[in-house]
Amino acid sequence: MSDMHLIAAILFGLALAHTFATKSFERLAERYPRHAGLLHFFGEVEVVFGLWALVLILAMALVVGGSAAISYAESRTYTEPLFVFVIMVVAASRPVLEAIRAFIASLARLVPLRTPVVNVWLCLALVPLLGSLITEPAAMTLAALMLAPQIFRKDMPERLKYAALGVLFVNVSIGGTLTSFAAPPVLMVASTWHWDSAFMASTFGGRAALAVTINASVVTAMLRGHIVEAPAPAPGAARVPPLVSAIHLAFLAAVVAFAHHPVIFIGLFLFFIGFTHAYEKYQNPLILKEGLMVGFFLAGLVVLGGMQQWWLQPLVSSLGPTALFFGATALTAITDNAALTYLGSLIVGLSDQAKYMLVAGAVAGGGLTIIANAPNPAGAALVREGFEDGSIGVGGLLLGALPPTIVAMIMFLL
Repeated sequence: MSDMHLIAAILFGLALAHTFATKSFERLAERYPRHAGLLHFFGEVEVVFGLWALVLILAMALVVGGSAAISYAESRTYTEPLFVFVIMVVAASRPVLEAIRAFIASLARLVPLRTPVVNVWLCLALVPLLGSLITEPAAMTLAALMLAPQIFRKDMPERLKYAALGVLFVNVSIGGTLTSFAAPPVLMVASTWHWDSAFMASTFGGRAALAVTINASVVTAMLRGHIVEAPAPAPGAARVPPLVSAIHLAFLAAVVAFAHHPVIFIGLFLFFIGFTHAYEKYQNPLILKEGLMVGFFLAGLVVLGGMQQWWLQPLVSSLGPTALFFGATALTAITDNAALTYLGSLIVGLSDQAKYMLVAGAVAGGGLTIIANAPNPAGAALVREGFEDGSIGVGGLLLGALPPTIVAMIMFLL
């Protein structure tokens, strides 16, 4: 272990502490209005890891030299942050959102229960499972945007909002495991361990679907007395032609298909931006700021996380299969679950049981914190205004996510 590794571990710990303290910065901003702008900046959870990644690069430049610091920063792979940014913006565009919302509403009307309640259940159950096809970040974006006006409102009891958010995060984390390309922690090991979509569907799919259904049903029952109607389209908004919706959905499908080729999906994104400007009357403002902030968060996690291998990998490799399952679930709360499974893929000689336990634990724990799963910052950015102080508390999220996490763990252990 070098001095730089120790410094990186300390900075990672400080970044975690900063993540836990974001709500406190928002309260300080109210108390000290003179410095409210700076305090609000420090209270933005999406800023945290990018900020501390900058501190790491500056520390590296001082300790081992500027060239080494630049080389390290350039050696990291930023495909995932770029993809999450692009897929968030495309999935949140008005034609895509209205198409998915209409599909969900048509299904909700078929069920002989109150339509708004069924709509919420479908957003918490079906949309996360659709993440296995459209990727988890896209599913998170769509579900968060559709649930925000119905659930994540100022007048909703805070404990119920955290319960719903915990279920959303956990269900998205496990709902993407029916294929080998949609969930980041699965993608990290799929090629190395030769796990294809058929293997994922047969090994993880049934357990994940059952856990998602149970979680969504329980929390919807808790929320049912507080659920309001989905908002009607804005008055005077131009009706989106089917062809425009189809083109937007085609852009979404193409970005998903080339998710691992940033040159291609960034090029597609530029064409998408051009198309939205050409047909501006059918659009809402694109969520460019929110997408960029989430991408910044994930890029910072990539930079900081890359220096944690020295302690994480020996820890993972020292655990037996059952201990690995529980250890992975716990470690996921303080590290991105994709980084955790990637380190596991580097370990030679892992048994098939240990491989399963590592991935199952990583996805089961993917809702415990904002940083546990790559799509979580996207969901948090889209719903946080409905929470007290406009920020999501670490303790509230942890308590809200624990019950659905336990359900997922039980399903994966059966």
